[in-house]
Amino acid sequence: MLPVRVVRDQGLLTLVLLLLCVERVASEIESSDYSEAEVLPDSFPSAPAEPLPEFLLEPEDAFIVKNRPVQLRCRASPATQIYFKCNGEWVNQNDHVTRESLDQITGLVVREVDISVSRTQVEELFGLEDYWCQCVAWSSAGTTKSNRAYVRIAYLRKNFEQEPLGREVRLEQEVLLQCRPPEGMPAAEVDWLKNEDVIDPSQDSNFLITIDHDLIIKQARLSDTANYTCVARNVVARRRSSTATLIVYVSGGWSSWTEWSECNAQCGRGWQRRTRSCTNPAPLNGGAFCEGPPFQRVTCTTLCPVDGGWTEWAKWSACGTECTHWRSRECQAPPPRNGGKHCSGSMMESKNCTEGLCARNKKIYIEHADHSVAPGMGVAVYAGLVGALLLCVILVLCVGVLAYRRRCRHLHGDITDSSSALTAAFHPGNYKPPRQDNPHPLHPSAPPDLTATAGAFRGPLFSLQQAVNDSPHKIPMTTSPLLDPLPSLKIKVYNSSTLSSLELPADMVSGDGEILSLKSVGTIGRERDYHGHTLSRESGLSTSATLGNLGGRLTIPNTGVSLLVPPGTIPQGKFYEMYLIINKWDKTTLPSEGGQTVLGPVVSCGPSGMLLNRPVVLTLPHCAQLDTPTLDWTLTLKSQTHQGAWEEVLTVGEETLSSPCYLQLEEECCHVLMEQLGTYGLVGQSCPPQPACKRLQLALFAPRAPCLSLDYSLRIYCIHDTPHALKEVLDLERSLGGVLLEDPKPLLFKDSYHNLRLSIHDIPHTHWRSKLLAKYQEIPFYHIWSGSQRTLHCTFNLERGSLAVSQLSCKICVRQVEGEGQIFQLHTDIQETLPPHSPLPAGGTCLPSSQVGPYAFRLPDSIRQKICASLDAPSARGCDWRLLARSLGFDRYLNYFATKPSPTGVLLDLWEACHQGDADLVSLATALEEMGKSEVLVVMTTDGDC
Repeated sequence: MLPVRVVRDQGLLTLVLLLLCVERVASEIESSDYSEAEVLPDSFPSAPAEPLPEFLLEPEDAFIVKNRPVQLRCRASPATQIYFKCNGEWVNQNDHVTRESLDQITGLVVREVDISVSRTQVEELFGLEDYWCQCVAWSSAGTTKSNRAYVRIAYLRKNFEQEPLGREVRLEQEVLLQCRPPEGMPAAEVDWLKNEDVIDPSQDSNFLITIDHDLIIKQARLSDTANYTCVARNVVARRRSSTATLIVYVSGGWSSWTEWSECNAQCGRGWQRRTRSCTNPAPLNGGAFCEGPPFQRVTCTTLCPVDGGWTEWAKWSACGTECTHWRSRECQAPPPRNGGKHCSGSMMESKNCTEGLCARNKKIYIEHADHSVAPGMGVAVYAGLVGALLLCVILVLCVGVLAYRRRCRHLHGDITDSSSALTAAFHPGNYKPPRQDNPHPLHPSAPPDLTATAGAFRGPLFSLQQAVNDSPHKIPMTTSPLLDPLPSLKIKVYNSSTLSSLELPADMVSGDGEILSLKSVGTIGRERDYHGHTLSRESGLSTSATLGNLGGRLTIPNTGVSLLVPPGTIPQGKFYEMYLIINKWDKTTLPSEGGQTVLGPVVSCGPSGMLLNRPVVLTLPHCAQLDTPTLDWTLTLKSQTHQGAWEEVLTVGEETLSSPCYLQLEEECCHVLMEQLGTYGLVGQSCPPQPACKRLQLALFAPRAPCLSLDYSLRIYCIHDTPHALKEVLDLERSLGGVLLEDPKPLLFKDSYHNLRLSIHDIPHTHWRSKLLAKYQEIPFYHIWSGSQRTLHCTFNLERGSLAVSQLSCKICVRQVEGEGQIFQLHTDIQETLPPHSPLPAGGTCLPSSQVGPYAFRLPDSIRQKICASLDAPSARGCDWRLLARSLGFDRYLNYFATKPSPTGVLLDLWEACHQGDADLVSLATALEEMGKSEVLVVMTTDGDC
């Protein structure tokens, strides 16, 4: 073992020694070359690395037009080689045209390559992918590929997919001309020509070219009558469509009627005539001629002239001082009438009564008379002048006294003796009836206007301040300190008619001796609304009442319009004279625009700007047909600004938390919960795909008085199916002497652009004939659908063969073209006075025009408060106001009620408005019973009349 270990140790030692020798030799070489290290580096730097090729020009998409090949080019730097690859295969090197240059700035080599692609190469490609080519460039650093360039064969088909069609449109109508260009590669660009001139929408904003190449004319003008051509073009060809001729026509309109001509008969029965011309405007470009006759003729009777005749001469008078006597006669046998001639000749005749024997006596008599009368003549004249002067002085004094007494009565008539306020504690103030010079007398049946008769009590003397335009009458007060300790003081303010009064409890009197102001904040605005041109308070179209914290209800009879002011809406101590007015259509701007239609009356309630603590409920009738499974309407509530413009308040079904109102929709009316009074209107628009329908009424009227001429007329009105519209027509016909023959018939009018057609049939031609030249009459669709014309009607003028004909029987058909219709079967005696017929309740509606305080509400306040206390708080089982809303059908948008301090109270207000005519508590009790609110049912049974 020892020899082996020694050998191993010797070998290891030899290796170590060898390594040491090598290291020593290296150090000697380094030390010997130290001086040279300062001049020469350890190693020389290598050349910089070449970058990847960068394409300066890439091949672009190209189209082969007919058989002409296309050139593809690319350029890269630095590049040692560039080749094209098409559809994944390398292009032959011989097909490349290569050019090489040197970039003067970078000094790098720039290489450019072109290839040519023919139509045959493209057509030989099979597959779904288009023919494409790509450049590949090499450098020492690697390769770079360009984007693909697609090569396609260009073409443009000859036939248009859809060509524009000629049309005839009315003035200001929107026009759509459609064009679908032929299929092509690349896709064709489209231009529109108007009489061979290119249409530029940027130059004429009335034109619009859509992305689908359709031409829209926003409002057709007469200058737009022209030939329109659609032109399609690309790199291959240019195609023209067939020319579409657009004709903008103007339908004729009647001018105003001329004045009635004179009766053509100078004596007896004749005719009067008036005419009109179809020039307002005149029909143009084939527009329809005016409908109706260009003239009207009525019978007239001219009284025959009667010439005057003399009566017999009267007896001769006594012989006078001039020796003559007289006699007279009158032109009264007969007197001249109706333009007859007056009697010819003298009315008086005289002659000498003494046969010439009294000429001297006359002279002597005259001289004697002159001597006897002359001395007294001067005295009589002076006496007359003095008497006239005294009479003038007396008249002036009387006028002065009357004026002074009148002024004193004006100044002191409103203040009574203070003892009247101390007798029997405190008597009501003696409210004086209005004087004749009062420019604004109160109507005897109107409620008291507290804003015009009461103010704030100030100072020790309890006087009332007058508001703007207040009545000059005041309530007498006393300055006596005995009033201070009087308990439960009540002040009664009487109206001029003494029919209504308002008592103010003593708790309304503040500690410093002042009573809360009763003056309405909207007095000035109310006067402007009442007397302005936008609102007119006509009989039957308005109502008003003075309301306070207890609330009330305003109702316009026989119109379906009402305003519910819940208790607590008006702040405590405030009183407002609130009004509700149906705006007349000829004095207001309608809220509809575009395809919208007015669905009911435009109503104003006020005063505007008054502070409300909770929402009021405005009820409006409407004529929208809502019994379809899906709602075909887009209903919008609009309000009118002070400037007269209309703005949207809410759209049904699109409510948000910022919506200021809530609209509860029923079949014949809607109820609007709102906190801002003003002018409101409901409009609607068809909701595709089904057209909406409006409920209309057809009312047939005839003359009430017996017919005394050969002419006889029947009028058929087409009106909204609302109580207000029917009341308006009934009032109009009553003023014209017409009478409703039978109850109005309903008609559903569809939004289908079809007119309403009326025709008369089965006339007994042996005795009657129709003056209508056409077979039927039509009411244009837009006139009915827009709702802008309130008394739309057609008149059928008939003429009987003789005055002996009295019986008339016929059939009148009314229907919408391609829609529903109704038939009137008429049998009447035109010689009899027709009895009045009205579908409205006799004597007006059963609801009073205004109700003030608790009597206006069906639900007692005690029951209301307990229901609110039970349901306002959220319930874990969901048995709270939300379940009540679902039970009553008020759950369309619950977030509106959730934002109110008492959601249950607002729901009950809405229930009151929905059941004002039949507001029994059974429906409400049933809803509470289904909710399991037995404790509330006990209260309703005890306190109410459920």
